[in-house]
Amino acid sequence: MCGATQGIGRAAALEFARAGARVAIVGRNEDGLAKVLDELRAVSPLAHEAIKADFSDLDATERIAHEAAARLGEVHILVNNTGGPAAGTAIEARPRDFVNAVAMHLGCAQAWTQACAPLMRQAGYGRIINVTSTSVTTPIKGLGVSNSVRAAMANWTRTLAGELGRFGITVNNVMPGFTKTARLDALFKGKASRGGTTVDEVERDAVATIPAGRLGEPRELAMAMLFLASPAASYVNGVNLPVDGGRLAAQ
Repeated sequence: MCGATQGIGRAAALEFARAGARVAIVGRNEDGLAKVLDELRAVSPLAHEAIKADFSDLDATERIAHEAAARLGEVHILVNNTGGPAAGTAIEARPRDFVNAVAMHLGCAQAWTQACAPLMRQAGYGRIINVTSTSVTTPIKGLGVSNSVRAAMANWTRTLAGELGRFGITVNNVMPGFTKTARLDALFKGKASRGGTTVDEVERDAVATIPAGRLGEPRELAMAMLFLASPAASYVNGVNLPVDGGRLAAQ
């Protein structure tokens, strides 16, 4: 479970543990990993573990991914989840910003997938779930680099779905809408600062675009991921699943 120290990743780790999975959480913050590991152990007695990895270092992440897979010996589910790039317009981003974002998101996801897919093939069962964004379908204003790399992740997912399906491995994306996370808080604060308004006003404007009439909860994303990871989703492959309260449908 990548990016598991907070937000959607943490929520998913806890729900998977409640469902009976042995969970290996991945993150760069040691204190955050220790805290979530304690939470997992309180949920179930299985041998959950924490793996420290900084996704800004692709070579180290690749090494850690293969070492972790070899140590675990058995992997059925992989959740690729990485915090989004900094906000800003595409035209103002440096070329290096795009390169770094592709390495951190697509590169690290590829590293973990290459490490885990052989174990899934051996088991005849695999679920690869990537946490992306609704910007895969409709770019979000002010997130130029993120929009670009999320779209790349979507086509990578579809490509892998075609390559791995015959081995009993599915590859799908979940696309969070406006969900209550530290990332969304930072985006709202940045938008309020740039627009000379308040965070409450920014949030009200966002909620007004959501048919459900509210922001999403991380647990709601986690439950969608739990379905995609289950045998019930064995024929769901290569999809971009919006979990956004209907926001995309209303656009």
